[in-house]
Amino acid sequence: MKRFWLVFAQTVTVLLAVYFVLITLKPDWVGRRGAGQVALLEAPADHAGIAPAGSLRNAARRASAAVVSINTSKAPRKAPNENDPWFRFFFGDQDNEQQANLGSGVIVSASGFILTNFHVIEGADDIEVILNDSRRSRAKVIGTDPDSDLAVLKIDLDKLPVIVLGNSENLQVGDPVLAIGNPFGVGQTVTSGIVSALGRNHLGINTFENFIQTDAAINPGNSGGALVDSEGHLQGINSAIYSRSGGNMGIGFAIPVSTAKQVLQSLVTEGQVTRGWIGVEPNDLTPELAETFAVKTTRGVIITGVLQNGPAAVAGIRPGDVITQVADKPVGNVSDLLSGVAALKPGARALIGVQRQDKALTLEITPGVRPKPRKNRP
Repeated sequence: MKRFWLVFAQTVTVLLAVYFVLITLKPDWVGRRGAGQVALLEAPADHAGIAPAGSLRNAARRASAAVVSINTSKAPRKAPNENDPWFRFFFGDQDNEQQANLGSGVIVSASGFILTNFHVIEGADDIEVILNDSRRSRAKVIGTDPDSDLAVLKIDLDKLPVIVLGNSENLQVGDPVLAIGNPFGVGQTVTSGIVSALGRNHLGINTFENFIQTDAAINPGNSGGALVDSEGHLQGINSAIYSRSGGNMGIGFAIPVSTAKQVLQSLVTEGQVTRGWIGVEPNDLTPELAETFAVKTTRGVIITGVLQNGPAAVAGIRPGDVITQVADKPVGNVSDLLSGVAALKPGARALIGVQRQDKALTLEITPGVRPKPRKNRP
């Protein structure tokens, strides 16, 4: 009897040992769901690319391939007297290291055209574009537009991914958006947020401001990258941030794609952006100015100065007039007026809505070419 129990105990011990080895190394062989064991339910492999509800993975996937990193370098500028021993004695050795800059861009054409910010490539002697698939190419500057802070580059590579241009006029506050770029040079990064505001201006960033504001994280290196909607369509070119620390604080600004398309077309076809100009000094209409000029309207831009023999003067616009409309588009502030006039074709007649005291007038004007901004020299 004792021998039987000994054989039985040894057999049970061996079987238990084998069982524990199996559930440790090959749990799927056993299929046990006992007490104290957690049954893990794994999602099936996503072979069809169907995103979970609320995911923006498809938008990121569609747009990311067309967003590039831009590396620029600027040769050091030598001081004319740097080899003079007395100059070096008083001023020391000058910094002659090559300056480098980092930014992003968006491929908008299969022929290699890339949209980016002007400030990303300003003054660069060498521009290198790095695609998301690790291909590299030297880029040529097709044209720049400092007034809108946009520039167009071109690269010569085959089978380029191209982003789909959206319609920024349809954007609404609260719409989800993604910001795609290369912040701090860490590699392509996608951040998400919403449209926080539209038509932001008076920021002192560009001459023509009509920014999309977003809380999607935008950091140094994101400039020139893409702001896309939930379909992966381009809605803006990330341009600037509001920050006290130099990093993201949830207030970023993007140039609408509607503006970018106009600049792109002009730079590619003409090499420059030609804007309309009428020669006035505008101011936002305030109750005090309205009372001073006896104007019977509360909306528009009051003209406080008119250039002699300029397009506005020839059309009959006077100081004290309030411009309320440009080519059927309402004017609510100086930014609206600048944008509306800039969109006019020089030499082509257009209609301007004017309020003169208590009279509403429609004047015909032939805009000229907007003068290039003068550079301040020391």
